[in-house]
Amino acid sequence: MNIYLQGLTMGLAYVAPIGLQNLFVINSALTQRRSRVYLTALIVILWDVSLGVSCFLGAGALMQAVPWLQKVILGLGSLIVIWIGIGLLRSRASLEGGKDVNVPVWKLFTTAFVVTWFNPQAIIDGTMMLGPFRASLPAGGDLPFICGFGSASVIWFLALSTIVSLLGARFNEKVLNIINKVCGAVIIFYGCKLIWNFVQLMGWVK
Repeated sequence: MNIYLQGLTMGLAYVAPIGLQNLFVINSALTQRRSRVYLTALIVILWDVSLGVSCFLGAGALMQAVPWLQKVILGLGSLIVIWIGIGLLRSRASLEGGKDVNVPVWKLFTTAFVVTWFNPQAIIDGTMMLGPFRASLPAGGDLPFICGFGSASVIWFLALSTIVSLLGARFNEKVLNIINKVCGAVIIFYGCKLIWNFVQLMGWVK
């Protein structure tokens, strides 16, 4: 139980900071019907747990063994992050005619995959947090730790979806558009920072 709780607290510390996944879930909770909000949350949980397990089991070791892979993930991921931010800046939230119920499930899967697996900072942070922690676990501690980590993802994203969805009724279109613009600007800034990290990694600046 102690190892499970360690995984739970570590998982909450990993997913709670506002990042691409949280912004995606928040935006969904503000613009989608309740059933689609929870479907989005479950899809994000799926990709988040898969990334966490991969980092725990050695995604960092793979990037160290194949140096060019880290450069590809960082370079491509930063451009995709900026593209997502631009999309939010250009979007216009609307409350007319109910919430958008026609977003295809495949788009939810692919977008959630992109904001999770094409986010190089999430991979780096996950590897730095989970990799060393695995080395400190006793024999047989991997499974309870991963279960705790996965539970944190389930608890956080479902709670976030519920709270934002319930409060969403208080938002009007102007507020939703402001939120979209702010989230878009933050994501673009984040993407530019990742590009700068990529430039430094490539050794193009000193």
